[in-house]
Amino acid sequence: MRKVNLDDIEWRERQSPKGKYGRRSKDISIALGREPESLDLSKRHPFDLALVTIPNGKSLCPYHAHSSESELYLVVAGRGKVRDKDGWTEVGAGDAFFFGPGEAHQLSNAGEEDFVYYVVADNPRGDTCYYPDSGKFAVWKEGNEEVIVKGEEADYFDGEE
Repeated sequence: MRKVNLDDIEWRERQSPKGKYGRRSKDISIALGREPESLDLSKRHPFDLALVTIPNGKSLCPYHAHSSESELYLVVAGRGKVRDKDGWTEVGAGDAFFFGPGEAHQLSNAGEEDFVYYVVADNPRGDTCYYPDSGKFAVWKEGNEEVIVKGEEADYFDGEE
């Protein structure tokens, strides 16, 4: 059995340059030995678990859709709002919700206190993200390096012959 206590996991912070987006997270699965780059399923784990906090006035990240990842959320504290194709929905402690591949979503703090939740994701290899508001894509290169691209539609053979 692998065991870890949340108090022993350091917070990882991410903030956008102008401060609109921000969060702190504890990567529980990684603390339990998950190796995100491994192709060995016993080292990769079939899912990933994180504890996430979004401070007052912030959003986690821009509105986006994963190509192949599924995410399950469980709110533990605070008030949040979740955007999907139908608009914004308020959520609070005890609420659970799910987004499958291709379902665009965004999470934001809707209260004065931190918005805190657990997220369980299956993190399939080869997942990409599409950002409908800006037309960008997030892709990952070998070594788990994220690359953001903004492109134009092109013919399949464009630049190949």
